[in-house]
Amino acid sequence: MSDTEPTGAFAVVPSNELASAIPFWERLGFSRTGGEDEYVIMEGWGCEVHLTQAGGGAWGVPAENNPFGVFIRTPQVEEIAARVEEIAARVDDLVIRPGGMLRHREWGMYEVGISGPDNLLVQIGWPSSLIKGG
Repeated sequence: MSDTEPTGAFAVVPSNELASAIPFWERLGFSRTGGEDEYVIMEGWGCEVHLTQAGGGAWGVPAENNPFGVFIRTPQVEEIAARVEEIAARVDDLVIRPGGMLRHREWGMYEVGISGPDNLLVQIGWPSSLIKGG
């Protein structure tokens, strides 16, 4: 764990193949900071995401229509946007289109949607009102 622990809530995301989910989060700029074989803690952009190997029952992840999603609410969205070329090179094939590019949305968020492992929706954003020119 880092010296400055993230505060607030974080997602525990089930994955049908935990081993393939880790590289996805690394592509986004997260790094593994803890956990074990079936439960991994990833940190990046001032927050945590916990990944767990899905089993049967309540944690089972369907092949389609995944009910799980993660919204990464970070003030670093401008910094991320400034590095969009670098980040896009890592995740451009995963950006949800049409309309998936980083932009101000009518619901007041500056965000982008990315398709994650097992059709997980990963949104990255920050309130438009807190961004200069938003």
